[in-house]
Amino acid sequence: MKNLNKHKTEPVEVMALFGYEMTPCQPLTFRRKGEKETEVTELLQTQIRFAGEVALHIFDVLVGRDRVRLEFNSRDLSWHLTQ
Repeated sequence: MKNLNKHKTEPVEVMALFGYEMTPCQPLTFRRKGEKETEVTELLQTQIRFAGEVALHIFDVLVGRDRVRLEFNSRDLSWHLTQ
């Protein structure tokens, strides 16, 4: 999927909790290539965008005081970090 925004996007590994109360998915930690795990401090907002047959699940989260976006691609099951 082509990234049309001007933000830096990179693939990450995510540990997420699925099926928790009213939130079907909640990212808990993520890991950039070659770095140690980073804890998600707070889940701010979630949304789903559809592009053809692909659903892109978007999670705006806080990591400490920094706001970042984690995106989950339903087609290839990949996670990306956008800053």
